[in-house]
Amino acid sequence: METLSNLAFGLGVALSWQNVLYCFIGCFLGTLVGVLPGIGPVATVAMLLPFTFGLGPAPALIMLAGIYYGAQYGGSTTAILVNIPGESSSVVTTLDGHQMARRGRAGPALGIAAIGSFVAGCIATLLIAYFAPPLAELALKFSPAEYFSLMVFGLIAAVVLARGSLIKAIAMVCFGILLGLIGTDVNSGVIRFAFGQAELADGVGFVALAMAFFGITDVVLNLEHKEVQQVFTSRIGSVLPTLADLRTCFWSIVRGTALGSLLGVLPGGGALLASFAAYMAEKKIAKPPRTFGEGDIRGVAAPESANNAGAQTSFIPMLTLGIPSNPTMALMIGALMIQGIAPGPQVMTERPELFWGLIASMWVGNLMLLVLNLPLVGVWIKLLAVPYRLLFPAIFVFCCIGAYAVDNKVFDVYALAALSALGYVLLKLDCEPAPMVLGFILGPMMEENLRRAMMISFGDPTVLITRPISAGFLFAALALLIAIALPALRAKREEAMQE
Repeated sequence: METLSNLAFGLGVALSWQNVLYCFIGCFLGTLVGVLPGIGPVATVAMLLPFTFGLGPAPALIMLAGIYYGAQYGGSTTAILVNIPGESSSVVTTLDGHQMARRGRAGPALGIAAIGSFVAGCIATLLIAYFAPPLAELALKFSPAEYFSLMVFGLIAAVVLARGSLIKAIAMVCFGILLGLIGTDVNSGVIRFAFGQAELADGVGFVALAMAFFGITDVVLNLEHKEVQQVFTSRIGSVLPTLADLRTCFWSIVRGTALGSLLGVLPGGGALLASFAAYMAEKKIAKPPRTFGEGDIRGVAAPESANNAGAQTSFIPMLTLGIPSNPTMALMIGALMIQGIAPGPQVMTERPELFWGLIASMWVGNLMLLVLNLPLVGVWIKLLAVPYRLLFPAIFVFCCIGAYAVDNKVFDVYALAALSALGYVLLKLDCEPAPMVLGFILGPMMEENLRRAMMISFGDPTVLITRPISAGFLFAALALLIAIALPALRAKREEAMQE
């Protein structure tokens, strides 16, 4: 009953005219960036961070959240019609969705993607409402030692689940931590690692860093790829799946939702890992005839349900522990900090209108997205005809304005340019930026909690292993490192990432 009363309170917050408006803006922008190839939710959230300064915490987070889970809906449109995933989590949807389009069944493919996403999103919102409060209550009992160990475990898990080379992922985490330590030491007041630049006294700007690595760098890389003009628009037909399609996809949606909800909570997980895992599981579990890769509608329903469920349950560790499970959640934590709110379990007790309003807004947003995606599919198809090279100047200008608007300093624009060049080189070397951003966010928090733990224990480092919960997190992190170092498991991981 308490959960229901909290959800009712949250709906009251979410249904205020201002929050409904910003929820719609977020969902609309999310669908838009999902449809347009090469502009993901991370870049969009990064570009819009400076524009949330004038908003209250609730409308700002509601809008940014709508962009994230809205992109999961929109990404399927491009994946099905153009065979290019509009968002990284829609990569798997191209395998069967585009084949359905080629066979004249683009309409049912788009319809089942939207319906599966809607069902998964609604169920995932319920899971957040039920599991987030007890987890937040547990986290309130954590001491600095537990928080430090939890963050170590989160970073190690993110490295293990990151795509590409394990060594490069670890290096990027360490690089992110070092970048996060630039600035004024909170204890001594000494400026560290600033190389005489007074502008770096407050550290590297998070907005400039995020827009550089996920905005400008991604755009430049996408400009290198040849544009694909072939869009299947001639035989879309009705976007409502038949009853036979719905019966076929029922258990696929259920399995995709369950798997996505679980994987979304893991550090480094979220929508991308959920969609891949759901597709691989469906290929093995689904009843014959299995025509995966040739236009099987279950190959659209399962990953689309999983990526939306994973996108929404990834809010659980962010809201309750202050731990980002993916780059978008790291940006959400940045948005909280911009609003002067310390991320963590105290948000639920100190800002219940923000906590429950954000959760309830996901129901409102999922309903809006169902309306945006099914009746307006013709509008999104027309947007696919816009050449990507025409979008680049607008994105570049928005990034520069956003970097300057944070503190009205030209130095931030120079920092944006330098970080963009660095990000481009790192991506060319196959170094994923996601672990770096997680390290950048968690590094200062890890340092702060470690120093607090040392002060409480009078400098005794064994406090990290004498407290049971702290020792458990450290042991789990060590076990992950040992496991992934074993040749057999490392080969299995590389095989999975390759697939």
